[in-house]
Amino acid sequence: MGIPARIASSGGEPNSYKELVAEIAQLRRLLEANTAELRELNDRLAEREARLAEREARIAELERLLAESRRSGKRQAAPFSKGDPKEEPAKPGRRSGEAHGRHGHRMAPTGPVDRELEAPLPSCCPDCGGELELESLAEQFQVDLGEMRPVTTRFSVPIGRCKNCYKRVQGRHREQTSGALGAAGSGVGPVAKGWAAWLHYGLGLSFVKSSRLLARLGINVSPGALCQAAQSASTDLVPVQAAIVEKVNGQEMIVPDESGWRVGGEGAWLWTAATPAATAYWVADGRGYDEACEVISPEYSGVMVRDGWAPYRSFTKATHQTCCAHLLRRCDELIADLPAWARSTPRTVREILLEALDARDLGEKERQAVVADLTERVEMLADDAQPHDENRKLVQHLYAEKEALFTFLTHDGVDATNWRAEQAIRPAVVNRKVWGGNRTWRGAATQGRMMSLIGTAAQQNLDVIEFLTRLARAPTPADVPPLFA
Repeated sequence: MGIPARIASSGGEPNSYKELVAEIAQLRRLLEANTAELRELNDRLAEREARLAEREARIAELERLLAESRRSGKRQAAPFSKGDPKEEPAKPGRRSGEAHGRHGHRMAPTGPVDRELEAPLPSCCPDCGGELELESLAEQFQVDLGEMRPVTTRFSVPIGRCKNCYKRVQGRHREQTSGALGAAGSGVGPVAKGWAAWLHYGLGLSFVKSSRLLARLGINVSPGALCQAAQSASTDLVPVQAAIVEKVNGQEMIVPDESGWRVGGEGAWLWTAATPAATAYWVADGRGYDEACEVISPEYSGVMVRDGWAPYRSFTKATHQTCCAHLLRRCDELIADLPAWARSTPRTVREILLEALDARDLGEKERQAVVADLTERVEMLADDAQPHDENRKLVQHLYAEKEALFTFLTHDGVDATNWRAEQAIRPAVVNRKVWGGNRTWRGAATQGRMMSLIGTAAQQNLDVIEFLTRLARAPTPADVPPLFA
């Protein structure tokens, strides 16, 4: 009943009216108190929402910093760090027993020895001074470096002139690397230059340290001269690099990768394309599809084993295999970082990948059944709602790569990871730590060709120093020694 109706029903008596007024005043006081309490609650709610928004922003910033730290940890100095020591480390050294690999020892040299020395018995027993009696003779071998000294060769070069056209002609020995005479008639031989190139591009020594090592062996040569010799050899390596690139593109499987580099202090990228028979390197100023096509043919139709970098998908004529190791590491990181309620998704993805890796030893029909089952599970996972943003990114990436997840189970001889490229690019990462990159793009081109030769020669069981020596002595490009049989 409303207040006017209540006044009318009371007959308009003063006492009843006063009671109603008092009741209205009381209701107003209650309303004001409730309004004040509601305002206070709203203020507290707004304060908590602001605090929550601030914490969410802080969490997002910390997640970004963590991801950035992880990315930076995969390059620069971090690959050399093994983290904190374990509380209970394993006992160092090889385990005993035949189940832990070959227990090798240095075998005795075969063939004739260069020196024979006798280790005489002492005149008496070192403990009691008694007389010694010979029981048997034993042998010990020691392989060491002999006297290291340079070999100086003087070439007698006859100079003639054609009686018909009056052209000047001079002789050339097969061991000569240049026809220069006069002030340029004295130089360092091809073997020493080959050693310097291998030390610098293969082992990561700077030209300064390579120069010091050659000086120790008796050959005084400046770091600048070694750099110029490497650039001169790089010109001769142009057809060799072309042969390596052709060999790489002719393989049934190619494994590319890239890593940060420096040219003249500016950012660049060192690329590699690894195969079982040959490995090509090149330095480019970008990390996109066009830079990848500088060596890898856009028409390549084999199997490309690569990480999740998007430009690799532009090789549409190739069959793709994404690196399972990258995905497993990503799952492990999410399991460690995400809250408990969000860990089921990366655990499910991890189980799918591990089941695929375990299926490699199955027969062809069994592998096909496993691929069909795991692909269906990936599609079902993509249909599920993912409340956490990181899980949503993981599932979206997995679904985008679903056609490239299990190629190693449907194509024989295909790797499940891009370990070939990771191993191929590791020496370059070590070299980058020593001298940072190249000063010029000409040096970057030399870097790529030299590393291509060194990596491919190791795969072909060739002596790279001998190859560089023969290359330097080749009088014409047609006489360049073949890299592939």
